[in-house]
Amino acid sequence: MTTPVIGLCAAFESARWGFWEQPAALVPGTYVAKVQAAGGVPIGLIPGTGLEPLLDRIDGLLLLGGVDVEPETYGAAKSGRTEATVPERDAFELALARAALARDLPVLGICRGMQVLNVAAGGTLHQHLPDAGFAEHRRSPGRLDEATFHEVDVVPHSHAAALAGSGLQVVNSHHHQGVEVVAAGAVVTARSVPDRLPEAIEFPGRHYALGVQWHPEVEHLPHALTGFVAAAADRAKEDQPA
Repeated sequence: MTTPVIGLCAAFESARWGFWEQPAALVPGTYVAKVQAAGGVPIGLIPGTGLEPLLDRIDGLLLLGGVDVEPETYGAAKSGRTEATVPERDAFELALARAALARDLPVLGICRGMQVLNVAAGGTLHQHLPDAGFAEHRRSPGRLDEATFHEVDVVPHSHAAALAGSGLQVVNSHHHQGVEVVAAGAVVTARSVPDRLPEAIEFPGRHYALGVQWHPEVEHLPHALTGFVAAAADRAKEDQPA
């Protein structure tokens, strides 16, 4: 298999290491480890960088978890429930996601990344799930251990099923926003139990475009990213000169 290069969208946040504390582009090691375990080469994508040079150098795009998506990006007024946003990151990731979809580049969105993928394709979000009648999906802020586990119902023979298994499966989540209007061209392939919130969306007919609301990258959840990385490897082979 051709070794694919996977671009991971970094979060631009304040960080501390050694004697230093300053703004930094961050990619959590859990995502890096899962990409490497699946056979990919992860590289960080820095907000503000030009899109085309990045897309020319990667075989798959991984959109990571993080803070709320700015409601203006999907045509909504910000409510008092929306928390911290980073408009620069939103603009960068939405543009990357749209360009990747246009190129049919394999894309995997995780948590916030699923929401970005939905908005990039024209969908909208609930700004606070309990206000919209859904269950609390952020039971343990800052953690993704057993306290965050819940069931989802996964559609068989989907990319989501290849990642997590079909039927009732146990996943984890840590979010208070979620998909409202599903983007045109996307289908829901997993829903949380019992509130039926969309937990996975994908785009039939594309090489690989999947968003999951849970966190498959954590060590204690045995969800390998092999399907996504294999799709990126196929794309890398297509791009090689004959």
